[in-house]
Amino acid sequence: MLEIAHLSTDFGFFEIVVSSKGIQRLQRIAGDGQSTTPKSDLMKEVMQQLTDYFSSKRREFDLPLDWEGTSDFYQRVWQALLNVPYGHTTSYSAIAQEIGDLNAVRAVGLANKNNPIAIVVPCHRIIAKNGDLQGYFYGLDMKRRLLALENPMSFGEQGSLF
Repeated sequence: MLEIAHLSTDFGFFEIVVSSKGIQRLQRIAGDGQSTTPKSDLMKEVMQQLTDYFSSKRREFDLPLDWEGTSDFYQRVWQALLNVPYGHTTSYSAIAQEIGDLNAVRAVGLANKNNPIAIVVPCHRIIAKNGDLQGYFYGLDMKRRLLALENPMSFGEQGSLF
């Protein structure tokens, strides 16, 4: 049985779906709204960990993930994303190399695009080989904000001297 809840944060309004096995989906949705009261202990934990992350009180998530129904390739990519440390980035080609298929750079990008548990499975930490921010389904501004949250010295807004 699935449980659906909503979480309002400074980073947007999110819909969370959990099954008895773990979190299935974390999706930023349009509009504003109020956070809902979680029914299960798992949903309560997901919402708490996300709240802690967005307020810089958490660097790692400790949640069960439910990728049932997704391809083995996608799961290998998403598992590799979990190895990218908080505050760090890596490239699409490095993820392709980690999963053992140097020719899969575009497929890695597609797997990132289809990541149903973004933020928890940190696809925002994947950037172009040349260091450019590319392709984030929540938009590049959101990607930049998440990277700045994790590493303000490298990704924070630059102030003006004059």
